[in-house]
Amino acid sequence: MSDTVNHLTAEDREFLARPLHGFLTVAGSPPPSQPRPVWFEATAEGTIQLITEPDALKVRRLRTDPRASIVVAAPVGERERWISVVGRVTLESEGAHDLCSRLAARYWDLDDPTRAADLAGMLAGDQFRIVIHPETVRRFAY
Repeated sequence: MSDTVNHLTAEDREFLARPLHGFLTVAGSPPPSQPRPVWFEATAEGTIQLITEPDALKVRRLRTDPRASIVVAAPVGERERWISVVGRVTLESEGAHDLCSRLAARYWDLDDPTRAADLAGMLAGDQFRIVIHPETVRRFAY
């Protein structure tokens, strides 16, 4: 059922290794919160990282208040399950293109020339990694 801790478990990381969309909410957004679907990666160190463009609104908001949350849910047709991670954020430029390439391979068929061109376009620009350092992890499984 429901459970709360301050870190990702091995079972959490296994669930988060799937190509699921996360819904990111950053602090400083106008009420009500406005989550956005994102690609993400759970790391072996227990953080959650995603990519974004340096001039994105979420980056400006995170520079003012470096807190965020991400919720990831199992897709329709599976038993109900979700994980919510809340924590402080760091913005990092190093490793952003590598992360982008890994995520594109996870979410897209890069043998498709259109998707390969989309990835090339993404890699041509600057990117940041948003890294969420979990302070609270909530989960539910039914």
